[in-house]
Amino acid sequence: MTNPDSLLHWFDDVQAFMREGRFAPWGTVLGAQLQEFLHDKEHGDQARWLEALYSLPEVTPESCDLTSYDLNIRGAVSADDQQQIESGLRGLMPWRKGPFSFFDTHIDTEWRSDWKWERVAPHLADLRGRTVLDVGCGSGYHVWRMLGAGAGRVIGIDPSRLFLMQFQAYKHFAEKALGPLKADLLPLKMEDVPPRLQAFDTTFSMGVLYHRKSPIDHLQELRDTLRPGGQLVLETLVIEGELGEVLMPEDRYAMMRNVWFLPSVETLLLWCRRAGLKNPRVVDLNQTSLEEQRSTDWMRFKSLPDFLDPDDVNKTAEGYPAPLRAVVLCEAP
Repeated sequence: MTNPDSLLHWFDDVQAFMREGRFAPWGTVLGAQLQEFLHDKEHGDQARWLEALYSLPEVTPESCDLTSYDLNIRGAVSADDQQQIESGLRGLMPWRKGPFSFFDTHIDTEWRSDWKWERVAPHLADLRGRTVLDVGCGSGYHVWRMLGAGAGRVIGIDPSRLFLMQFQAYKHFAEKALGPLKADLLPLKMEDVPPRLQAFDTTFSMGVLYHRKSPIDHLQELRDTLRPGGQLVLETLVIEGELGEVLMPEDRYAMMRNVWFLPSVETLLLWCRRAGLKNPRVVDLNQTSLEEQRSTDWMRFKSLPDFLDPDDVNKTAEGYPAPLRAVVLCEAP
């Protein structure tokens, strides 16, 4: 059993950052939140994941490129070190969001998250110097891309312990190449962000809204993370249809149980306006392809090809419209 307090040092820098200024309302409670999470019932696989993480060798990369599609970490390492790197990273499977390259090990993740980033990035307000929140950040792939785009600091939140370990694996090598990086993954939920914080310059919520039982509440929570005039980047599942149309699955959607509301695009824009967000507009609409989400050697469970109608890729296994994703930008008042 791992001593939970041994992991707290991962968060020293972000806690220091949040102690002052407009983030202080979160900084005053963050330590207690982390203590509560880390002292909560330990996940059955946590000891195994930590063993894999701590098995990564202490080698220094020659470079780390936060702008490359696979966030590549490069350098000459011995065959033994390379084998140890791959073994440690495989101990953190499944890898869902990426891709990543660690020296000669390329992690072909379930999702080609770089494709989503390429669709979103051209439409963003300039991230240079901005403080960014990434809600439901997974293993942190987009956190690193945001930092690579010039963000001053990026804070991701996601309660998955495995995602935290994967994030720390990348940070382990990235900081050896680049020095201390202002990027953190907090193992928390959206509900842990203090209400009416109004602190971030940009907030991302990608692939979260349809998992919320109350989407309007989630939009208002996102709005309240932003300083006045700050930008919200919202990516979610939608359906084709008119204003007011919403799909609520009877049970599962594409084999997922926790999908609640899939609005039409016009309905989603109305939700944003009703939540008090300004100038909501759709900047991208894309049906997820079988090349963008699929099983790989690094994620061996079922994936999108198994979740669709085998005779019609435009329908889910349940007969609903196949996943269609919209990216919406809007601003806080």
